[in-house]
Amino acid sequence: MKVIGAIGGMSWVSSAEYYKLMNEMVEKELGGLHSARILMYSIEFGEFSEEEREASEGDWKPLRKTMLEAAGRLERGGADFIIICSNTMHSSVEDIEAHVKIPVLHIADATGEKIREHGLSTIGLLGTEYTMEEEFYKKRIKDKFGIKVIVPDENDREYINLVIFDELCAEIISDDSRERFIEIIRRLREQGAEGIILGCTEIPLLVKQEDVDVPLFDTLTIHAEAAVRYALED
Repeated sequence: MKVIGAIGGMSWVSSAEYYKLMNEMVEKELGGLHSARILMYSIEFGEFSEEEREASEGDWKPLRKTMLEAAGRLERGGADFIIICSNTMHSSVEDIEAHVKIPVLHIADATGEKIREHGLSTIGLLGTEYTMEEEFYKKRIKDKFGIKVIVPDENDREYINLVIFDELCAEIISDDSRERFIEIIRRLREQGAEGIILGCTEIPLLVKQEDVDVPLFDTLTIHAEAAVRYALED
């Protein structure tokens, strides 16, 4: 079994869920008392949040340095491949791939494969403002899988971002926020979305498949499944 190197801590909430899911999946696959081989480097979220603020103002050096250091620690620790427990921080994948010699399992690739299995051609994307507005995620899904990605309008993007950082990262689950997210999903459907990517690993804490009548793609679970499949390959 390969050793999974996980960069976590961008939100400890989702990092803990990754750890739990990957161990449960290996146990289910192999039976008995089996569990996953995981090395997790947990970034200190308070410092990381400040680096995110600096990045939003145009200075990406501290944040990139943190991500590269985390990847290097995992490689030196014996990880066979790396997963990043955050959709947004997959913006660092190319830098990390240039810095280490082990593969990085991209969350958008795993998600795109799952969407393609459903035969969908247009997908809505919810996530942080950065994930929704920049091209690193949308373009990868479009270019690799031929899937059109649409996002909410500016006001809805701002609201989603606020809920992610002020509520979900602090384990605050609000019924009002859930209803607003459901309304945003409804508007995306009216614009042609055949499914919705929950493109922030905290959003599945708030919105479940039973809340809506359109397919939801839980990127945390999809990514964890992909990591376990890769770890168990011969």
